[in-house]
Amino acid sequence: QTQVAESGGGLVQAGGSLRLSCVVSGRDFSVGWFRQRPGTPREFVAAIGASGGSTSYGDSVAGRVTISGDNANTAVYLQMNSLTPADTAVYYCAATPLISVQTNQAVYRIWGQGTQVTVSS
Repeated sequence: QTQVAESGGGLVQAGGSLRLSCVVSGRDFSVGWFRQRPGTPREFVAAIGASGGSTSYGDSVAGRVTISGDNANTAVYLQMNSLTPADTAVYYCAATPLISVQTNQAVYRIWGQGTQVTVSS
């Protein structure tokens, strides 16, 4: 059974950077990052297709984050720069066997437990 696990969260000052990691116990999955800020629904952050050639970013993070993965997306990274307190959230990694990049969280069936990111002002 495929599983995913996130790591790399923590406390960072505004303007700083963090890199989140997602380990997928399977190959060739499309992988997405989502986040849930306090009191708000979970939202799309970034995703990478199974081939690694296609990526997509949420409007609230575009230009500040980069998603990347190894050849088979067994390890997927989310580099986040210029962080603000508004980025404080639990960040989740999710995987789907669909090949193309997926931004809709409803298609993801495999979810990690989440990693907390806190940005102080």
